[in-house]
Amino acid sequence: MIDDAVRCGYSKCRAELPAPGPQGGRRRSFCRDVRWDGRTCAQMARAEREALGALGLDAGSSTFRLDAERLREHLDVVRAPVEALTEALASVTARLDEVEAAAVQAVETAHTQVAEAERARVAAEETREQAEQRARRSVAAAERAAKERTEAVERASAAARQALEATEALGAARQQAEEAAGGQRAAEARAAQEAERAAVAERETRGAVVAAERALAERDAARVGEQEHRTETAAIREALGAARDRARDAEAERDRSAVARKKAEDALAEARREAEESRSEREELTRRLSAETARAAREERDRARSEAEIERLRAELAAEPRPLHPDDLRTLVAALARVPAAEDSGGPTG
Repeated sequence: MIDDAVRCGYSKCRAELPAPGPQGGRRRSFCRDVRWDGRTCAQMARAEREALGALGLDAGSSTFRLDAERLREHLDVVRAPVEALTEALASVTARLDEVEAAAVQAVETAHTQVAEAERARVAAEETREQAEQRARRSVAAAERAAKERTEAVERASAAARQALEATEALGAARQQAEEAAGGQRAAEARAAQEAERAAVAERETRGAVVAAERALAERDAARVGEQEHRTETAAIREALGAARDRARDAEAERDRSAVARKKAEDALAEARREAEESRSEREELTRRLSAETARAAREERDRARSEAEIERLRAELAAEPRPLHPDDLRTLVAALARVPAAEDSGGPTG
């Protein structure tokens, strides 16, 4: 029995199509309501023709006309490479998103680090300026200390001269005191002798009035001499006290000069230490600034490589496709399968 029914033009459907209505009209070529994952039979048939065209087959030519089963075989052959290609494209797209996100993150991190480096540079400049100001103050303090030390040395020299003069005066006073002490001892010896004679005279007065009068006269003379001796001794003692005062003043001035010289030396040592600390801080800041500049340059190079890699992947994905042979499809799928590994090994590391 010959089947004259008109069937759907989609090879996997082939359902019988209804005849035109009473008013006639053109008979339909595809089912109206059947859906294939949301697509109509007409859309699925159009996809079949496009797939045959990609394989180099002409669906309208009598030479390459295929029946439904043979078409399914060709579609089954093409489906696996197409699915592999779809998976590879999805993998490449996901990898591209990851690379783009990593590159954006790297760029943001680089910008943040560059901003931090700039802030560190500004802080380093401020610290350097403060260190230079401290160095200038230290140099000025050192100059003042040197001037004060020179003045202190001059005062110490003057004090030394005064101390030498006072020492000489003290020596002369000591010599005078020694001479006065010798005179005092002699006077005391004479006084002792006079007292002894007075005692003898007093004993003799008991025996003779004349001897008593003579003894009284001698005693009066001895008292006058003793008074003179006491006056001379007091003058010598005053001279000795004045000499001792001058010696103490000279000693105090010498101590003050030594203290001033010690302060000047301490100030000079402190100024040298601050200058050395300023130089060390300036060297450390210079080293840190160089390291930050080198790191920012490396991060900028990494960011440029990341952006170039993203542009390359976008250009590859944006390339216009062309009809491929199944062997070409397999080659493309194999090549795309290697892309993620190449991305992992050669992608940006920033």
